[in-house]
Amino acid sequence: MGQIQRTPLADQAADILLARIDAGEWQLGHKLPGETTLAAQLGVGRSTVREAIRQLAGRGVLATRQGSGVFVTALEAPEDWDAVLRRADIIAVIEARTAIETEAAALAATRRTATDLRAIRRALDGRRAHASGIEAHVDADTAFHRSIVIAAHNPILLELFDGFTPRLRQAMVEMLRLRRDDGGEADDDRHALLADAVAARDPARAAAESRSHLADLAKTLG
Repeated sequence: MGQIQRTPLADQAADILLARIDAGEWQLGHKLPGETTLAAQLGVGRSTVREAIRQLAGRGVLATRQGSGVFVTALEAPEDWDAVLRRADIIAVIEARTAIETEAAALAATRRTATDLRAIRRALDGRRAHASGIEAHVDADTAFHRSIVIAAHNPILLELFDGFTPRLRQAMVEMLRLRRDDGGEADDDRHALLADAVAARDPARAAAESRSHLADLAKTLG
């Protein structure tokens, strides 16, 4: 149990040490205080400090020299490769969403029924009601996009979307954690415009709204 709790503490300790390096407290080549001193300063145990130093050494910021101590070897951390890979994975998911949802939006605008439209409006309201909490927001957002796919009346597109949903959900949750926001009111407005295009039976506009919304998601990931 202690190990489970120590990892987040080590992450926090590593972030604090990195911030202190960034603020100029220790220059390139300078030696850090000993583990006992750092542990007292950070209010954590020596094992937590050791893990934080190990993390920063793995990122090329610090180097441990046997018998000499820990030295600053870079003034900033190169971007975490895990984050880079996660972004690349999320972009692949967004590309697949675009292939499915853009066509579905165009077909929905052509084929939607009054019942479909009511379901789309309900899902849009549900999405607005679940603005807080990353997972609840993603689930409500997915329900809205699924209502558009249902309105396309193409069972293969719906099967593709449903088969893709677990992967989509994971990627969207990860994306919001990386972004630290859900797009707010502007994002709500984008979804309302998509619903309006389907309601207006305008397939070109519906496809354009869907494609544009997903392209903007990809752009936020840089």
